[in-house]
Amino acid sequence: MSRKVLLVRHMPGERQDRVASSLRERGFELEQVWVAEGETLPEPDERHAGAVVYGGAQMASRVEEHDYLLRELDWIERWLAADKPYLGICLGAQMLARSAGAAVGPHDSGLSEIGYVPIAASERAPGFVPPGLNVYHWHSEGFSVPAGGELLARGELFENQAFRLGPRAYGLQFHPEVTLEMMEAWMAEAPDMLALPGAHAPDDQRAAAQRHHEPLGDWLEDFLEDWIGRRGARPA
Repeated sequence: MSRKVLLVRHMPGERQDRVASSLRERGFELEQVWVAEGETLPEPDERHAGAVVYGGAQMASRVEEHDYLLRELDWIERWLAADKPYLGICLGAQMLARSAGAAVGPHDSGLSEIGYVPIAASERAPGFVPPGLNVYHWHSEGFSVPAGGELLARGELFENQAFRLGPRAYGLQFHPEVTLEMMEAWMAEAPDMLALPGAHAPDDQRAAAQRHHEPLGDWLEDFLEDWIGRRGARPA
């Protein structure tokens, strides 16, 4: 079994996010591909134990605006057909939903979700998240659960928060990978988004992080153990 995980990035620059750090600690080598900068996604084969597809400023509802997103949709289909573990975060989750024929688009009331928000496990997956878990968001579009997918977690503003497609592919609308440094950077780099309806003020986000950042990190560790385990071991 390979000990390499593919990280698909939609935005320039490299940040030490919590998913990448955890995978390194689990003994995996990381291969990063910046698709928006013209880098080519590798075909699914025995070289990779799984793939993490991150978020970005692009809109999954408007993939036709970017040739690389159209190519990425085709690649996701091939990746899933090869039965390779897939973890999509925010845009990565929306791309997974779109690749399976589900709708992606803005909130009916034009709201965004930026800041810490509580979610709850769905009836089909009562143990997916613990009661009272608050997760970090930064998005203005949501996804429908594709045919054959299983809803894992719900929210009040954007109902669909997490889903599984088959045994190995997961889509998360929220950002468990975000560090406190990343949260500060996002607020500094995109202050216009903090004025959107539904966005939490910076001081409110910082206060919420004091309560919720560590529990979200604990949940992420448990999730990654189930998703990919350690040193290339496949989940049961």
